[in-house]
Amino acid sequence: MPPAVLRRYSTGSDGVVRQVLAVIIENKSFSASTVASNQIIWTSETVVQILRSIPLYLFQSPRSIGRQKSFRHRSPLKQRNLKEEAIKYQKGSLILGPAAHRDPKSLNLGLEKALEFYYWVAIQFGFDHDEQTCKEMALVLAKGNRMNLLWDFLKNMSKRNEKRNLITTATMTSLIRALGDEGLVNEALSAFYRMKQFGCKPDVCSYNNVIYALCRVGLFKKAKFLFEQMQLPGFRCPPDVFTYTILISSHCRHAMETASRKAIRHRLWEANHTFRLMLFNGFAPDVVTYNALINCCCKTNRIERALELFNDMTKRGESCAPNRITYNSFIRYYSAVNEVDRAIEMLRRMQERRHGDAATSSFTPIIHSLCETGRVEEAMDFLAELVSGGSIPREYTYRLVCNGLESAGKINLLERDVRMRIEDGITHRIRCVMKMKPTVRREGVVSGTHSGEKLERRC
Repeated sequence: MPPAVLRRYSTGSDGVVRQVLAVIIENKSFSASTVASNQIIWTSETVVQILRSIPLYLFQSPRSIGRQKSFRHRSPLKQRNLKEEAIKYQKGSLILGPAAHRDPKSLNLGLEKALEFYYWVAIQFGFDHDEQTCKEMALVLAKGNRMNLLWDFLKNMSKRNEKRNLITTATMTSLIRALGDEGLVNEALSAFYRMKQFGCKPDVCSYNNVIYALCRVGLFKKAKFLFEQMQLPGFRCPPDVFTYTILISSHCRHAMETASRKAIRHRLWEANHTFRLMLFNGFAPDVVTYNALINCCCKTNRIERALELFNDMTKRGESCAPNRITYNSFIRYYSAVNEVDRAIEMLRRMQERRHGDAATSSFTPIIHSLCETGRVEEAMDFLAELVSGGSIPREYTYRLVCNGLESAGKINLLERDVRMRIEDGITHRIRCVMKMKPTVRREGVVSGTHSGEKLERRC
């Protein structure tokens, strides 16, 4: 966003954030002439909003705009080496991972201005930083991958105020989570072991975050060491349901990512062993734990174990009722092995028991399997049911059904109203993703494909 747009509104906390961001982007000094400081009442919330906005505007590359924020669609993380990345920056080599396509000048500008603003507010206006502002500043340094500045900042803040320690357990826990998301797992583990140095003690949440960070890059031995430490008798931070769920889901995800049968068997054994250990210690698994195991068993062709877990899940009642993710695992498996009737049975069971609303992810495998087996009319009925439920199928799914109907000479069976809703929805989705300007809609045309034109001519 241009600095002129950021300065458009100058009233309220949002106006203050825009003013400061405009000064940071233009690389100007903080003074009364650049920021209307006399009219600003600096609060902790305002400072936190400014510090949170700096990584959004200066740390992300243009290729990151519009990316999916859900962790389920991310590629597997690997432990990063900051020294190697610095050498690659100098040589102009391609850098992959969370730091890909970043602008070093913009990144350094954001870090420099964030520190300058943090101390400028305290010196110029006597603002007393608290735990929230200190945590956000530490997160900015962590997202900027400047570890030396981060450790120096934490040491300074831990010794600055003798009455209260600004570095709390919640601050270090958030820092561990941020470093793990950035792929700096060794640095996250270092932050975990430095907690006592900064005057705070780790809790269960801190252990869970560092174990999750280690599992994401495949360091299961270190994660298991911390887990066994938590299981010691009388330990002040015993594991909870989330600890077991993190280990189970991580083993399952790692098993699905590998191509070795031996590694798959090993990871599945570890996941099931942790699950039984969880039951032995008196913890009740939740729906997330069951979904991770069921999904992994279905994707590795262990359907009997998946059905066993599903039956155990239903016996626990409403406290652990299956949801749409649970049923989708079975629907995808049965559709892939050409047992589409059993996939339809699982879909109807989900609808009858009201365990979730069937959406595109539930109907798409069934429609594809029906089209591949020549049952195009049934696929058309499921497509119409999907549209009547308020969802829009993917363009490939729609074209698959249209091509099947056309090959069977039954193209007129697909109602015109259903076609119009699907084509309008697909066109709207493409415009939202590509930010295309609205154009005059031609009936029967779907994003350049000729299937709609043939469909319109025949009707």
